[in-house]
Amino acid sequence: MVSTTGTSRVSRAAVRPTGQERTFGADELIVSKTDTRGVITYANDVFCRVGAYELHEVVGQPHNLIRHPEMPRAVFKLLWDTVSAGRELFAYVNNLAADGANYWVLAHVTPSFGPGGKVVGYHSNRRRPARAGVEAVQPLYRELLAEESRHGTGRAAAEAGSALLAARLAERGVDYDEFVWSLIPDVEA
Repeated sequence: MVSTTGTSRVSRAAVRPTGQERTFGADELIVSKTDTRGVITYANDVFCRVGAYELHEVVGQPHNLIRHPEMPRAVFKLLWDTVSAGRELFAYVNNLAADGANYWVLAHVTPSFGPGGKVVGYHSNRRRPARAGVEAVQPLYRELLAEESRHGTGRAAAEAGSALLAARLAERGVDYDEFVWSLIPDVEA
């Protein structure tokens, strides 16, 4: 694990989306670890390269450093509710790089357990998602963002988005995991 001592805060306010999308290799994994507060304790070289950060710029920073403004708060609320309860979650996530580019990932976030089964942090592996999956999730995410925007930027927005997400999933007769897995193309033998 990388020490967080002596790191400087990176200003997220200065990063504005450029609309330039980047990707990464199908055989690459973006990996990061956080403590229970979501502060980055480890990031691999792919995380840094794709996110356009140096390692010292991310370690010690909140993981939402890479949160794209076009990602619904409801998805992050679901993610944190799930992993803090000790369960894993897969999610399609649009991230924001330090240079304003965005990059989509299929994230697998898991809790890390310490002695006695207590959650001591979180571990996330991200793969390059299939384009069809990204295109399928975008209309739902836009709808969630529109709903959230009607309720401000805080807890009320996340709650409103979460209620709409639950309703849309109920209409489909699936939970979020089943929805995500339905967007992942079958691998042909």
